[in-house]
Amino acid sequence: MTPEQVTLVQQSFAKVAPIADHAAVIFYDRLFEIAPPVKSMFPADMTEQRKKLMATLAVVVNGLSNLESILPAASALAQRHVAYGAKAEHYPVVGSALLWALEKGLGDGWTADIAAAWTAAYTTLSGFMIEQAYGRPQAAE
Repeated sequence: MTPEQVTLVQQSFAKVAPIADHAAVIFYDRLFEIAPPVKSMFPADMTEQRKKLMATLAVVVNGLSNLESILPAASALAQRHVAYGAKAEHYPVVGSALLWALEKGLGDGWTADIAAAWTAAYTTLSGFMIEQAYGRPQAAE
């Protein structure tokens, strides 16, 4: 990721943060729409899960300017996801739902440059997480 992309991700996430719970609802609704089988990996009451998602995104987004600082947490998260039943092929689906939710949340603020920046961020982190969890790097877009 370029420094400019990091800035775009951070600035755009700052605009999503005030509607964090709504953004998380949009994300999970989309995820379950495009990948219904993954719904069984989640609790019936998604309240805490939505909070965890947005808190994790905040940590990641804030740490992008010092990527090395968030890699240990990303590795641990990847290992936990394996225990929940997540597979490498789920990462692209999650990425698609995330980008879709961000586009909906940002509305007119979603630009080609912001889309590219978020794609780069997600691809970087998900590739690392897949490698940590499954022992092989794999592109996840």
